[in-house]
Amino acid sequence: MSHDHDDRPQLTAAQAAAVLNPPAGRNGGDLVVESLQGLGATTVFGLPGQHALGMFDALRRSSLSYVGLRVENNAGFAADAYGRITGEVAPLLLSTGPGALTSLAALQEAAAASAPVLAISSQIPTAGLGGGRHGYLHELRDQQASVRDIVKSVHTVRTASQIPSAVAAAWESALTAPHGPVWVEIPQDVLLAETTLPVVSAMDATPRELYPRPELTIAAAYLLSNAERPVIIAGGGVVRSDASGKLLALAEKIDAPVVTTFGGKGAFPWEHPLSLRSWLEDRHTTDFLEDADVLLVVGSGLGELSSNYHTFRPRGRMIQIEADAGKLESNHPALGIHSDAREALADLLEAVERREDAGAAERVRTVLEKVRVRIEAQELTLEQQVLAAVREALPDAAPSFWDMTILAYWAWSAFDARRPNTMHSAQGAGGLGYAFPAAVGAAAADPTKPVLAVSGDGGAMYSIAELATARQYDLPLTWLIVDDGGYGILREYMTGAFGEATATELSRPDFVALAESFGVPAVRTTPESLAADLGKALTAPGPSVVVLPALLRMFEPTHL
Repeated sequence: MSHDHDDRPQLTAAQAAAVLNPPAGRNGGDLVVESLQGLGATTVFGLPGQHALGMFDALRRSSLSYVGLRVENNAGFAADAYGRITGEVAPLLLSTGPGALTSLAALQEAAAASAPVLAISSQIPTAGLGGGRHGYLHELRDQQASVRDIVKSVHTVRTASQIPSAVAAAWESALTAPHGPVWVEIPQDVLLAETTLPVVSAMDATPRELYPRPELTIAAAYLLSNAERPVIIAGGGVVRSDASGKLLALAEKIDAPVVTTFGGKGAFPWEHPLSLRSWLEDRHTTDFLEDADVLLVVGSGLGELSSNYHTFRPRGRMIQIEADAGKLESNHPALGIHSDAREALADLLEAVERREDAGAAERVRTVLEKVRVRIEAQELTLEQQVLAAVREALPDAAPSFWDMTILAYWAWSAFDARRPNTMHSAQGAGGLGYAFPAAVGAAAADPTKPVLAVSGDGGAMYSIAELATARQYDLPLTWLIVDDGGYGILREYMTGAFGEATATELSRPDFVALAESFGVPAVRTTPESLAADLGKALTAPGPSVVVLPALLRMFEPTHL
């Protein structure tokens, strides 16, 4: 490709001087933060460490807002939530070895939930790389090997001039559907070395759009237009691609009932006549899905939780729209359409013929009534009362983050998220400690809305240090801790399987006194006063804690 000399940018003398004589005192870390700014980043998360100090020093010469957490894994959860809430890349700055490794569980959750996290880790000095045993602090034989199975892509830097390109390539990878975590690695000496490279200006890392192939859209539209009992399963991909409006229009055009996965909460209106809600761990719902003659699965791989623990056996034709090619037909044969959910639904909406089914809403009501009767027979009024109190207290537009705890497992099936992209949990990878640090990330993304985190006492202990973070940045978040004195769901699992539980009972602190020691107001509540106490906490400025001592039980599973 030849360039005409007349196309060269015409620089003024002042511009040329600025490019040729950049500010003194810049280092490799400046190239990192300048690259992030050039790509449009505004907020970064992380935790400093010896090898990464070049990056952190450069932050004070940048316009980036920094949110520092107390544990790298929690910083990863905060970045994950920021990425989910905004749909933008969340930079995560990490140090070498222990710092990098401590973030891995959070990056696994980001990978499972398709959250665009850009982890930038330092490395030992260049002289120590290559697998030799030089004895540097934090040295690993191959740090990348520890992350390669988790992240979408790995980008290595060995010289300062490689930094902008590596950061831009990682950024593009993180935002290419399906979104996900990516890894950039830069040695300590490269971050610290003074640079005379020009200041990084605006950069382009626009992700490639993922469109459906037209012949597949035509085939899917024909199947749906001529179906007798079409049903739609809407997964997290619908939420991430902002396709809820398209989903609603399609469902109404073909009169198809819709069930949302736990990752797809809020993708379809809960009270809509065609809404099967999200009772996926229920045999009545599973039977209804199996009876569909055409099943459209959008933005879900139909994994363990979405398939009632792999007991789901579809009998009709399946159409699967999925941005992650590895999930296409990974569990069931289907007409597989590799596409972003929004693009595929837009094309389908144009291609399908209107189909009227006066009985669809009645069939939906019948299933929901069967579910209601099944749950009511188990006398779980306390659990339903607590969940209803949370829903009453939480503003519709306020995001909520749920840990791996019994109340969250209830919420997956029974909580009306009301708005797309407001309810998030760690159900992708299933690690403990997600809710509160994730709420920190969401509050940093939009401090104008209150944010709710829900944990059990076991999961709360994973992230108690972040009370200091919430107080330091005065973030508008409320933490509901349901205290049952142990790992409640594991207690149930073990008692059910073995007759008694082992290693599930926990000594724990006085959470109210502990929160107050961080300068965070806290209250102990009851199921009866929960709605009022939670509502008050959510409307108060800054962070707060609400502790509910309660022993909750799960509804009986139907997959066993």
